[in-house]
Amino acid sequence: MNWPNDALEVLKQTSRTFYIPIVQLPGGLQEAVTSAYLCMRAIDEIEDHPHLDNVTKAQLLRSLSLQLQTGTGSDDHFTPNWGESYNQLPEVTVRVSDWAKLAPDSIAPRIWDATAAMADRMAIWAERNWTVNTVADLDSYTFSVAGAVGLLLSDLWAWYDNTQTSRMDAIGFGRGLQTVNILRNHREDKARGVDFFPDSWTAPQMQAYARHNLEFAERYTQSLPKGPALDFCRIPLVLAQGTLKTMALGKPKLSRDDVMQLIGQVSNG
Repeated sequence: MNWPNDALEVLKQTSRTFYIPIVQLPGGLQEAVTSAYLCMRAIDEIEDHPHLDNVTKAQLLRSLSLQLQTGTGSDDHFTPNWGESYNQLPEVTVRVSDWAKLAPDSIAPRIWDATAAMADRMAIWAERNWTVNTVADLDSYTFSVAGAVGLLLSDLWAWYDNTQTSRMDAIGFGRGLQTVNILRNHREDKARGVDFFPDSWTAPQMQAYARHNLEFAERYTQSLPKGPALDFCRIPLVLAQGTLKTMALGKPKLSRDDVMQLIGQVSNG
């Protein structure tokens, strides 16, 4: 197997947006962040699968979590028993064991732990069909799926070069990005019977929630010294801010040209 080129190719297929900042990371950190992203994406593909029922999703997620909790070294095999679901799952999911072993040994267990915890939380949300009634529910969901990722990334920055960050701001960063995703995917989510808006909330209220959390993201990013963490974080932040402004104007999302222009501004800034 060709590392890291094979992983980066799968990353490019699953997220061109995150592919851009990840490929710019230095060696070691690039493998760690790629491992984390692909492991989380493996879980996400189970959560969002259009043809698996929620009971099956919860079973697969818990099975994956338990496998990740067995890790003792780079020779581990983290593949759960996918059962009859195997042929319905994408490559990024069925190869989760490959992604888990991609990170350097000195940080890999932190990624396994974060992925296992994420899978357990997503199993709970699958069983309740992602029901969000209150703002507290929304806070819980956005932490479960994204705030916790902000905490993991903070740990990766500290592991790589001792870059210190605010954990509170990291949670808000994740929440803000996830809320923009919720807004962007609201129509598709409702079509599959899922609504992440608290009861009686409208789009302007959810946009205000997103803006509030992106203030944490702005503070988080501004506190970073020059280096790989700052280079990485500026891109998803500016894309989230741009998407939010676009949706406030009544447009569904940024165009591909808009995305590349914003990334170019960040890269040249």
